[in-house]
Amino acid sequence: MTGRRIAPVRWGILGAANIALKKVIPGMQGSALAEVVAIASRDIAKARAAADRLGISRAYGSYQELIEDPDIEAIYNPLPNHLHVPWSIRAAEQGKHVLCEKPIALTAREARDLLAARDKTGVQIGEAFMVRTHPQWLKVREIVASGRIGELRLITGHFSYYRRDRGDIRSRVEWGGGALMDVGCYPVNFCRAVYGHPPVAVAARVYVPEGGEVECSANAVLEFGNGRFGLIDSSFELPERQVSKIIGEAGTITIPVPFTPGHREAEVILALEGQTIHQRVSVVDQAPNRSSRSSTAGILSSATLAKASRTKRSWPEPNMSPGMVSRFSSSARRLDTVVERWPEKGCST
Repeated sequence: MTGRRIAPVRWGILGAANIALKKVIPGMQGSALAEVVAIASRDIAKARAAADRLGISRAYGSYQELIEDPDIEAIYNPLPNHLHVPWSIRAAEQGKHVLCEKPIALTAREARDLLAARDKTGVQIGEAFMVRTHPQWLKVREIVASGRIGELRLITGHFSYYRRDRGDIRSRVEWGGGALMDVGCYPVNFCRAVYGHPPVAVAARVYVPEGGEVECSANAVLEFGNGRFGLIDSSFELPERQVSKIIGEAGTITIPVPFTPGHREAEVILALEGQTIHQRVSVVDQAPNRSSRSSTAGILSSATLAKASRTKRSWPEPNMSPGMVSRFSSSARRLDTVVERWPEKGCST
């Protein structure tokens, strides 16, 4: 398909989550590579209201009806975390490509089941970590690959915000709540993206308040072998903040807003031999008609899936991240954690 215009993918939306209605759908609607044709909710009135508001032609009162629509090529799954894998597998079995919100799975077993469904059906299944295709992250990986900061030794990632609604779905353990799955997965994913493989060992601690069901903070040291490490902290009981650093033997890359850069002009700060270089990174505008409501996540993630499905190529990150994230999650939630071959002496868990 080289040199040809890629036809837009026809999308169906599972559920009427805020991120879908306020961010991702407007982003898709501004992209030349996406056409949102249907939305489903268990409440048909809610589905119709969303369809009317966003100019979507079809509304369904069940998720099953939507995934059985033969006109739909791909579904976006922003359902609560515990419904990510079941409905993504059902959609794949109907021949639909799947773009699923993060975390794409809650356990390693779920991740393996989803990968098996992808391989069996031949569809594309991707996790909506748009930052992996964001120009900011691509610039960082380009700098790292060039060798300008020397051999990588340490990556740090920090992501937090103050959760005001303590009764929302992020607070329910059976729905996959907790700080790790909400914000901690970003720095974990970032470490793996830059190093290019999962960690070989993890030491982690979490804080679950008395009477609480889920962790409010998750902190970890990840070892990637050969003296390379990742340090992460995540919380939804701290002020809003996010920053990442990639530290090599010859220099440091700092990303002031690594995880939710949005439409703003991103910045990558490179410190080398006493010099500080500020590099501006503009978002590649794949949606000239986007509105102020639209989301870079909707634009980049849907465009990536469109290109993969039309060209029959694999999703850019075929191994996905859920297996590693979920293994880290399950280990971190055992408060006496020392995983795999982490040394007992010289390291407090």
